[in-house]
Parts: sequence; C-alpha cells; structure tokens
Amino acid sequence: MGKSSKDKRDIYYRLAKEQGWRARSAFKLIQINSQFKVLDGVKRVVDLCAAPGSWSQVLSKALYSDSDDKDDVKIVAVDLQSMAPLPGVVQLKGDITKESTANEILAQFDGGRLVDLVVFDGAPDVTGLHDLDEYVQAQLLLAALNITTYLLKPGGTFIGKIFRGKDSSLLISQLEIFFGDVVVAKPCSSRNSSIESFVVCRDFRLPDGYTPTMANPLMTNDSRSWDEMDVHRVITPFVACGSLSGFDADKTYPLEIDGLQYTQRNPVQGPIAPPYEKSKPLITTKGMSIVQTPIDQGATSTEQPLD
Repeated sequence: MGKSSKDKRDIYYRLAKEQGWRARSAFKLIQINSQFKVLDGVKRVVDLCAAPGSWSQVLSKALYSDSDDKDDVKIVAVDLQSMAPLPGVVQLKGDITKESTANEILAQFDGGRLVDLVVFDGAPDVTGLHDLDEYVQAQLLLAALNITTYLLKPGGTFIGKIFRGKDSSLLISQLEIFFGDVVVAKPCSSRNSSIESFVVCRDFRLPDGYTPTMANPLMTNDSRSWDEMDVHRVITPFVACGSLSGFDADKTYPLEIDGLQYTQRNPVQGPIAPPYEKSKPLITTKGMSIVQTPIDQGATSTEQPLD
C-alpha cells in the first residue's frame, strides 16, 4: 500500500497528520467536547488506555491553553504499552484492573485529590466477530468504570468507548447506577460502518453502601440480580457530535481539496520499539513505571521502576 493511499481513503487520518495529532481518534474527543463541553472548568484528568496519546494531546492542548494557573492542571495517562512522552502529561505504565494502579494514579495528585474527568478510548484488537468484540469491549469498559470509582470526584464526568450491540442496554444500565446523566454519542469522525460509540456520563455519585473494590467483578456485592433490576425504564439519548457539514469519515476524498496542494507527511509519532528494528536494543520494564514531561520543557523523559 502506498503512503498516499490511506491519506486519500481516510480524510481524518490525513487531517491528523496535517494538524499534528498522533491518531485520528483525537477528532472524536474534540467533537465530543464541542457538543458536551466536558473540558470546561476541568483541571485534573486521567486518560485510561491512553496509547498512542492522541486524547492526551487534546487534553494537554485544551487544559493548559485555557488555564490561568498551569500549576493547577494535572493530566495522567495510563497504559500497559509504552508511549512517547507528551509535554505536560504524566505517564504511568500499569494495569487498570489493579488497585495498585488506582493508588499510584491518586498519588500523582496532591494529597490524593479526586479528579474532575476520566476518559477511556481503549479497545481490543477486533476480530470481526461482533459478538466477541462487543463482549471484550464491554469488559474493558467495566474495568475502566471500576477504577473510575476510585478516582472520580462527586459530580465528575466519565467518557468511555462502547461497542453497541444487543447487550448495550444492560451495560448502560450499570453506568446509570453511578451517574445521574448518561448519553451515547457518535462523533462524525467515527465511521458509520463502525459499531463504536462513546458514553458521556456526568454527575458521578457512588450508590449508597457501595465501596470501590477490584477484588470482585463490578457490582457482584449487590443483593439484587440483574434479572430483578428494571433495565432502562427511560430511553438513553443518542447524539451525533460534530458539524453535519464537515467531513464524512466513510467517504473517499481527493488529495487536493478546495484547490489546496496536497503534501505527503509521515505519521506524527512513529512506533516506540517496532519488531523490525533489530539493530537497536529494546528497553523492557517490569511492573509499573512513571514518565513525567513538564509542559514548559520539550518531549524528554525519565523512567523510574516501581515495586
């Protein structure tokens, strides 16, 4: 496949390179924020399953540019994969299903303060078997929700990727236990042919008597079974995000648009340690590691092994 072929097939892939985003998924968060204003007044954010870092890029650009006191802003990105440093973003290498990861995230905020916003754009390597992909994605979303119960302040917001399927209503019902307002959003940059959407969950509050725990699957300590619960007595809103006159993610565009000359560009961020790079030694890290890149410095990094 030639370098320019994907640029022609996927307009958002091309725009991501032109605008300096690491992945086309950056436009999804941008369009969600344009619809719901989820970044207004936000200072402390956690980005779960953050690699390669496009959502952290959006968060860093938005929060630091809008803040009068940049010292109040804190962005923590978490992933099992290594990620190239980003200015103003603290990176943790850890498993979001572990309580130790939740504690380490809170330790990055002064005095273990709870955060204003948690975002999650993780997804499995899809197989094409929709039932399997939907199930694995639902488990990832529940894992993200589980760690969010440790991190999010009352009234906070959670945004997570969901694959819509026959069991989506049950999954959304679980989210509605923890949030007063749940909306399913479909950004215009998400292909119509894709089953992905995003849940925008606002007004967080822990249910009475519920204590966050990762020892068991979510909500298994509830005395009621899901069969006894009233699933979806109301219809959850479904909202399209982004300008209707904007680019269509499923359409093929010519390389020259509105008379502008096309320039071929390489990806913004190359792979960290590709398998084909045999001549260079690979760096491996056991356990969790931290990478901190100050906003006022370049993209340099230091890595520190933890227990």
